[in-house]
Amino acid sequence: MLVLVAPGQGAQTPGFLTPWLELPGAADRLGAWSDAIGLDLAHYGTQADADAIRDTSVAQPLLVAAGILSAAALGDITPGAVAGHSVGEITAAAYAGVLDDTAALTLVRKRGLAMAEAAAITETGMSALLGGDPEVSVAHLEKLGLTPANMNGAGQIVAAGTMEQLAALNEDKPEGVRKVVALKVAGAFHTHHMGPAVDALAEAAKELVPADPKVTYVSNKDGKAVAGGVEVLERLVGQVANPVRWDLCMETFKELGVTALIEACPGGTLTGLAKRALPGVKTLALKTPDDLDAARELIAEHA
Repeated sequence: MLVLVAPGQGAQTPGFLTPWLELPGAADRLGAWSDAIGLDLAHYGTQADADAIRDTSVAQPLLVAAGILSAAALGDITPGAVAGHSVGEITAAAYAGVLDDTAALTLVRKRGLAMAEAAAITETGMSALLGGDPEVSVAHLEKLGLTPANMNGAGQIVAAGTMEQLAALNEDKPEGVRKVVALKVAGAFHTHHMGPAVDALAEAAKELVPADPKVTYVSNKDGKAVAGGVEVLERLVGQVANPVRWDLCMETFKELGVTALIEACPGGTLTGLAKRALPGVKTLALKTPDDLDAARELIAEHA
């Protein structure tokens, strides 16, 4: 059984979209999406520097566009399940047919703008904790006033909060944690700091008419499969301020009988977690079109 997943913010790197725009029709599709949302996706995906694409309002639509483009290049496939990490959930909603491509890009553009505005209220950020016992780490984070915003499994938790709280974490790591790594994001996503963005996204969602998922859609709120399009959209709105439970998503993949996992462009993060948490499952990250042939072989074996 094949699972198709989409990465979240922080996976982007300068120029990562360049080789994908050489595929037939890709530049035209990206141009149409750019016109629809008022953002030059080709520029940001090929020419902009790291600081420019770190901007939340840019990074999020860029990642969703890349995820849709790269998955489309695989051809007409029907995975056993789809899921996305953080903003990747909107990409997954497009894979599942809950939202069409333009609706997904329109929603994520509004999401990125709203979250950037919320992040500007207080200087906040996120840091990954590598290693350690989850219960010990979570208790330590709460003591420091931080939120365990991403429970990623495979020995990784992402903490979110003010820069002062994150600085305190650097000086006082939880017992057993090997390393604390600052992430390339511009705010404390999936925490109470994003409350104002939830309200803005709820208004944007009123303009959409979601369809029910055509394949199993796994929500990162709790790792549960969601069968109704309306509920998927409601969860997309609420998840802006709720912790990401990727650990529970991977547990669900296991229960569903996953044998292979493909991560859309810019792949790498989620396949890395899967290699540690889902032993025996074949994984492949779409980084450039050079990865497509291997991905199609995996699809032929497992989809």
